[in-house]
Amino acid sequence: MEKTQILVIGRHPEILATVVRLVNNNPNWNATGCLSDEEAIAAFSSEDFKVVLLGGGVDETSEGKLNEYFCTQKPDIKIVQHFGGGSGLLSAEIFEALGSN
Repeated sequence: MEKTQILVIGRHPEILATVVRLVNNNPNWNATGCLSDEEAIAAFSSEDFKVVLLGGGVDETSEGKLNEYFCTQKPDIKIVQHFGGGSGLLSAEIFEALGSN
């Protein structure tokens, strides 16, 4: 079975690494972490992501720009804002987004 690709965007390297690790704990998911808008846009263009997680530190300007780009490129993409709360909440957010595809 092919893994579900998840793009994780955050501004804090340690937190981003933790979120990517937590997502990758699910054997059916593969997370790619990006620290900048440019890196996220490049990654989005090279992989078939099903979910985008916007983490803490992504300001409103970046969020708007990224949402517009992702939705223009792939109108059915699921974008989730994740501000922490532990691995249980993170998994629930991803499952919810995937279930609504």
